[in-house]
Amino acid sequence: MHHLKPIRERLGVTQQVLADGIGCTQGNVGHYERGQTLPPEMAARVIAFSASRGLRIGYDHVYGDALLPVLCAEGAETAGGAGCARKAGVHA
Repeated sequence: MHHLKPIRERLGVTQQVLADGIGCTQGNVGHYERGQTLPPEMAARVIAFSASRGLRIGYDHVYGDALLPVLCAEGAETAGGAGCARKAGVHA
């Protein structure tokens, strides 16, 4: 089990933007989001893409139960979002 769709939604990007960022097709992203196994090398690309967008995550966020950080207006993030204003258009 993985959490690709919530990560993509937190980033506020489309499947196509994510696909371009991790080097696959939009169809691949759609398949991953519908339950196809996300290989570790693709998870590493998702982690790197997320970091480039200001969302620092790790394998625990992709595959585990770690809470996704909330993007902050100043570019920092926190697990609970305390004292942090969300960027416009970023899903919680």
